[in-house]
Amino acid sequence: MTKVACIGECMIELKQADGGLLSRGYGGDTLNTAVYLARLGAAVDYITALGDDPLSDEMIAGWAAEGIGTSRVLRVPGKLPGIYMIQTDEKGERRFFHWRDAAAARSLMDLPETPDILNSLAGYNFIYLSAITLSLYGENGQKDLFTALKLAREAGARFAFDTNFRARGWPDLDLAREVFRDAFHLADIVLASTEDLLPLYPGESAENLLARIPGAEVVLKLSEPASVVRLDGVSYPIKAKPLEAEVVDTTAAGDSFAAAYVAARLAGADPIAAARAGHRLAGVVVCHPGAIIPRTAMPPGRIEPITSRRASP
Repeated sequence: MTKVACIGECMIELKQADGGLLSRGYGGDTLNTAVYLARLGAAVDYITALGDDPLSDEMIAGWAAEGIGTSRVLRVPGKLPGIYMIQTDEKGERRFFHWRDAAAARSLMDLPETPDILNSLAGYNFIYLSAITLSLYGENGQKDLFTALKLAREAGARFAFDTNFRARGWPDLDLAREVFRDAFHLADIVLASTEDLLPLYPGESAENLLARIPGAEVVLKLSEPASVVRLDGVSYPIKAKPLEAEVVDTTAAGDSFAAAYVAARLAGADPIAAARAGHRLAGVVVCHPGAIIPRTAMPPGRIEPITSRRASP
């Protein structure tokens, strides 16, 4: 079976509830993608660092219940997970507030077990991470991770980079552009959006943003419910189907899109069909509060991953 690794951070999620109260869950961009990948039938491990506290225990138990492998989760004594709170407006657009500067996940590239984690990447068929993942680590950690990704690709793995950009994680935008450029050149698949890229390249058209990304397989999600898939230099516009319910929270829209896209590609679907699958799942997710929707709300159908050493092109 095709093995997938998702690398990043999961945090405690606080979201609005009735009566001005907050409900507690968990989420984080690559973790959200891992959950939806597992629900779509992928064999996925999550790679991160957590503390040795009860909330971290709860997270690991929750991931295992979703079918996510947790053997690559490092535990850091005395550390805690980060926290984020979601605030949504009347259109469902979200705003995040974070408490994560000392979170355990930030130390993933600086632990005694880090070399083993990096070496393990060569044992996966597909590796997924985001710009938020890269923003967690210092310059040396980013370089070590890129080196490990290169070795994994030489061993036959494919690498997907999601451009999920949060300005607060990149106080130096020139450095962010440099890291993005390196990730673009290394990735087999780039999952981008105009929302992510315009803060880095202000005023550019969708066409120019696509031109900044080399590689044969690129998906650019647009500000409207649509995307452009570029395959071997040819662009294909994809329109999302109209939503069947009201948008209540756009949290994890991009994460769920990525999960459905990757799951479809691993199952042998072409990029255009994969993008349609991404829009379909994202269209369901945004109609529910929080990052992880109930299992009962998942659209019908399960995408079985292929069993070859490498995903189909």
